[in-house]
Amino acid sequence: MKRLLLCAAALLCGTAHAETIAITGGTVAIGDGSQPIANGTVVIRDGRVIAAGANVAVPAGARVVDAQGKWVAAGLVAGFTSEGIVDGEGIEETYDGAAGKSVFNAAIDVSTAINPANQSIAVDRTWGVTRAVVSPEANNSVFAGQGAVIDTGADDAPVTKARAFQYAELGEDGASHIGSRPASYVMLHDALAAARSASRGGDSKDALITRADATALLPVVEGRMPLVVHVERASDILQVLSLKQTYPNLKLVLLGASEGWMVAPKIAGAHVPVIAAALADLPAAFERTAATESNVGRMEQAGVTVAISSVDVSTEGGQRNLRQYAGNLVGIARVPGMTGLDWGTAFATITSRPAVALGLDGEIGSLRPGRRADVVIWDGDPLELSSAPLAVWIDGVAQPMTSRQTRLRDRYLNPQEGVLPKAYEH
Repeated sequence: MKRLLLCAAALLCGTAHAETIAITGGTVAIGDGSQPIANGTVVIRDGRVIAAGANVAVPAGARVVDAQGKWVAAGLVAGFTSEGIVDGEGIEETYDGAAGKSVFNAAIDVSTAINPANQSIAVDRTWGVTRAVVSPEANNSVFAGQGAVIDTGADDAPVTKARAFQYAELGEDGASHIGSRPASYVMLHDALAAARSASRGGDSKDALITRADATALLPVVEGRMPLVVHVERASDILQVLSLKQTYPNLKLVLLGASEGWMVAPKIAGAHVPVIAAALADLPAAFERTAATESNVGRMEQAGVTVAISSVDVSTEGGQRNLRQYAGNLVGIARVPGMTGLDWGTAFATITSRPAVALGLDGEIGSLRPGRRADVVIWDGDPLELSSAPLAVWIDGVAQPMTSRQTRLRDRYLNPQEGVLPKAYEH
């Protein structure tokens, strides 16, 4: 069965979007928070999902992929990464995350630096990650720039949406760039005020940011671009929420929020989504002294829309570990005294929820009709560590299941004479 499935995927690689594909007989995980559906069918046409679930008819002429005994799931969405802008830790030449020497901050558009040949992209794709939220890193300002959403497909056009959000650092990290928490808030308010003045036709000559940065913040103050703010401490979270009193159109998204559970009702009341670190259970910093693995579950119970990311719990290239973090949220729900998530909600935290946070849930993150056809066939429950992907489709196009890791594995699995480097010959 595995061999047949892989062959079917290989036949589809590079085919046109116009082909209709029906994946039948598998356990379907739509990714919208619903529970898995046994013996379901997913139909793809023109790069979009046409239908997914039980009792779905197979269209005439569709190419059928038999997934009996397998899982058919929405592709994983990595909630916050440097995918495609960092290619090797500690190698400055491959690092486009921060712009410490630049006079520009909010105006930086990270999509211009995305490298689709980045090795981690192929690795994560073979482990079911089909989209990633990519952000620059703040350096000499609270603002880092405009992040992007990309796909992990094996092609040269990875950007799904450029300038998808503006990213800001507050809390301890923001203070380290500016000098203190109060100083970072002054910079934040000055920048937003300059942007609002520009939106009204004014020109704030005493603003501390460039005209390009003020222009880049216009869609933020007008509510056309989400503002993702990294904060961990409960008091910092409340400070960020209070921004809406001055700028009521702001579309805020909280990143991190290790102490979010302490003020969860207020986050929920402000209708602000959170992209949290799922396994942050140790006080790794003073602003996280109340961190707990129950953070995500408690915020969910309070009505907060929560996604999870690998921020602070994994190195770059570790987006494939997201399913482990989501699976742990299911596991801790069974531990007395802890609060976790049910399976459907946990899976949504790494599929549709990141898309919801950025206003892209109508396009990506689930197998609901009309969404981009990002589909992964797994040999078992995708939240179980023993499971592995067998085939991946992005925008309805089947992807190669190879990466530098798989090529190295195959090269040295049964090495022939002369294949190994000289160091291994003696």
